[in-house]
Amino acid sequence: MSYDVVVAGGGPVGLMLACELRLGGASVVVLERLTEIDPTIKAGALTTPSVEALYRRGLLPALQEVQERAMELMKTFMSEHASAEGPRRIPPRFAGHFAGMMLSADLLDADDPDLSGRGPAAQIGLVPQQQLEQILAVRAAELGVEVRRGVEVTGFTDDGEQVTVTTTGGPVHGRWLVGCDGGRSTVRKPAGFEFPGTDPEITAYQAIAKMEGTEHLGVGWHATPTGIYSYGPVPGRILVARFDGGAPGRDGKTTPVATEELQEAVRHVTGSDVVVREITSVTRFTDNARQAATYRLGRVLLAGDAAHVHSPFGGQGLNLGLGDAVNLGWKLAAVVRGQAPEGLLDTYTRERHPIGAWVLDWTRAQIALMRPDAHARAARAVVADLIGTVTGTTYFVKKISGVWQRYDMPGGGGHPLVGRSVPDYEFEDGSRLADHLHDGRGLLVRRSGSGLDGTAVDGYGDRVATVTTTGGDPHFPGALLVRPDGVVAWAQDPGTTDSEGLANALETWFGTPAGVPAALR
Repeated sequence: MSYDVVVAGGGPVGLMLACELRLGGASVVVLERLTEIDPTIKAGALTTPSVEALYRRGLLPALQEVQERAMELMKTFMSEHASAEGPRRIPPRFAGHFAGMMLSADLLDADDPDLSGRGPAAQIGLVPQQQLEQILAVRAAELGVEVRRGVEVTGFTDDGEQVTVTTTGGPVHGRWLVGCDGGRSTVRKPAGFEFPGTDPEITAYQAIAKMEGTEHLGVGWHATPTGIYSYGPVPGRILVARFDGGAPGRDGKTTPVATEELQEAVRHVTGSDVVVREITSVTRFTDNARQAATYRLGRVLLAGDAAHVHSPFGGQGLNLGLGDAVNLGWKLAAVVRGQAPEGLLDTYTRERHPIGAWVLDWTRAQIALMRPDAHARAARAVVADLIGTVTGTTYFVKKISGVWQRYDMPGGGGHPLVGRSVPDYEFEDGSRLADHLHDGRGLLVRRSGSGLDGTAVDGYGDRVATVTTTGGDPHFPGALLVRPDGVVAWAQDPGTTDSEGLANALETWFGTPAGVPAALR
């Protein structure tokens, strides 16, 4: 069979991309070498853009259920490690950390404008990667995505018209190939993507294990003379990082972590005689930081760790990949349907590459502050002082949460909302803006009396839905156009009319309207 898009890799990024492609009308197959979801402990939280993207597809209830279970595990751990003053209080929402310095939700300026208007998505954060993958697997099945597990990609050829993918299950043909197959991508290397970056300084371990002698370990993050560690916030969870140059010669993906290796690392970093009895789940990683120079070469594209690798500190990796998938999915589907030129795909690298570069530097900065040398520890103390202020905590939370993200987009009328994630406005019928984005189309929302009538999106009905509001949220502008990924493409303030700007934005992001003769396109 031949598909519009072949996705290599069936982790959260590959599944999210496949779901977006199917919503956009593309046929897609996902090829995943693993037969089951990888149970190895990985990312444990979602940032605001990730939650918003899932919320806009109707998945908020599933996320809420997962978070409730995660909170119960945290409560269990905290009650087992109660202090003399009583059980530790669990913050009502995830605040995060920077270089192992915890960010207190009590110091967060909740009135900061960048943190407002997020709606129910602002209350979600504690969603482990495996549970998210399960949610997306169910969603993919509902949408009719074909997922082939136990099938490994071994190579491919791109003849300019079609990509033929060779696999352990036979050849698969597609018009496009997207590598979502991780940092050691089998798609990136043969495609010829440059992958510059910086070499690792650390070897780190994250594990769920049965241990003895942990009574001397402090809960949370701690810097030591030999590295940094974190104990908790769920039973048996430990993370240690040592500065050894990235364990030369030790392959973190193919060499299993033995109990003795984990125990030695824990003792080296913590200084406690911890005994590791049994490992439930463990992963070894470094701070190798690299990014593809472009995310597209010919008919091959990259997303997630295939496009960028870095240390997981700050919980950015999974979320960066989900952002790639949401940005690329609707664009590639539009090109596949013939409703947009291939040039639309150029905006994928242009919009996502700067955010990926920022994440790499964000993680590098954390490594610099984790070093055990005197200069790094002095700088760490200065940053800790800043984090201990309302302004400092708010700054770091805004960066970690992703609410700062904005695409540099042409046109749009110059409105400050353009390029940003659309606020989750509430309408007079009780619905919220996210409720109108479930089907993956764009959305034009206009206030009555905005100067735009029902003909504003003539010819775009299959690509753009319309909502008219008579009052609702007082902060809502006169009108705005939202892309399928929830990014504002155009907006106008009350009392102004910019029909020409809207027409240009519609053509830029949604192609020419239906019914326009080919000679006039």
